[in-house]
Amino acid sequence: MTPSPCSSSDAPATGAQDRAYWCEVARRLATPVLEALARRQLRAEMPVEKNEGRPGDPGYPGDPLEHSHLEAFGRLLAGLAPWLELVADGSPEALERARFGALARAALDAATDPASPDFLNFARGRQPLPDSAFLAQAVLRAPDALWRQLPARVAAQLVAALRSSRAIPPSNGNWLLFATMVELFLQHAGEPRDERRLFDGLARHREWYVGDGVYGDGPEFHWDYYNSFVIQPMLVEALDFVGEEADAWRTFRAQARARLTRWAAIQERLIAPDGSFPIVGRSIAYRCGAFQGLALAALRRQLPADMKPGQARAALTAVIRRTLEAPGTWDDKGWLRIGLAGRQPRLGENYISTGSLYLCATALLPLGLPANDPFWTEPAAPTTWQQGWAGQDLVADHHLA
Repeated sequence: MTPSPCSSSDAPATGAQDRAYWCEVARRLATPVLEALARRQLRAEMPVEKNEGRPGDPGYPGDPLEHSHLEAFGRLLAGLAPWLELVADGSPEALERARFGALARAALDAATDPASPDFLNFARGRQPLPDSAFLAQAVLRAPDALWRQLPARVAAQLVAALRSSRAIPPSNGNWLLFATMVELFLQHAGEPRDERRLFDGLARHREWYVGDGVYGDGPEFHWDYYNSFVIQPMLVEALDFVGEEADAWRTFRAQARARLTRWAAIQERLIAPDGSFPIVGRSIAYRCGAFQGLALAALRRQLPADMKPGQARAALTAVIRRTLEAPGTWDDKGWLRIGLAGRQPRLGENYISTGSLYLCATALLPLGLPANDPFWTEPAAPTTWQQGWAGQDLVADHHLA
């Protein structure tokens, strides 16, 4: 790979250095996926690693060769979209953003053109529904870079591809929100929306709130990071679009935003000084994507009142480094490998493959904040973990009323 104008060889000490490091991570994640897909060579070049799993593992029958490529593309763009959407300012970083934006648009063409060797699977089996949703979420997060700048032919292809995912029924849990995101995109594109597929996920998750900023994944609570991987981001962003349609949705929108802020507070307190965090629940191979909740709250400027932006940046930077710099994380051609800290294939359930891993890109959402935002200009601040265990006098934590 050629050197990136965003790269920095020094350990981050300032916000500018942290941003340079995050840009380098974005480049490293994006380069193999977007360059290959833009050339219509993703299927030919992307390795598809998987763990066969153990009897009783949750999973979705089917060959990952049928869906792993859409996973990589949709999940990567869901994380990088706010960065691609930033206005150009003439900086070297902006030039690189523009290059990746052009690659992303060429990749959207390759992925949705039925004549392309990389025409991706949006409708066969079950797994294409989540990744249709992540791709829809990406477009909604970057409506200029990933929608208005598309040629009309490519926009029509994208609508047709995502519309085809309606053939997949969502299961009764966070998957309901995948259908919601696809419908929101279709509405955004001027298509008639399916009211049930749009609103079922919102209505059910309103019922599944368990308290203190946390939702159940279905009727029962599961100890995992799905509040970050899917539930909180998709709920809050969906309600941005439909929150004015009824008093009940307006109320839920305000509640969901407050709950995201509380979830961000909890997430920041889970991060140890070395960037490690509890290895709890399924899909842990999504690595730093487990902190999409904190990242999204930072992007939306909805951090807790007592959490400095520089504190959130320091916490997220530590997690990104801890999960993406361990030996064995990347193969010799720059593709991610299954694991949390290095290559740990048994941590991948039997629905996990190489493409799944790119959900880690969602930890980079605050790159969508301009370089002069306090998230990047404030000095790094100690995390709550560091403050408390150093003996600093802290304000007591309290639940969300």
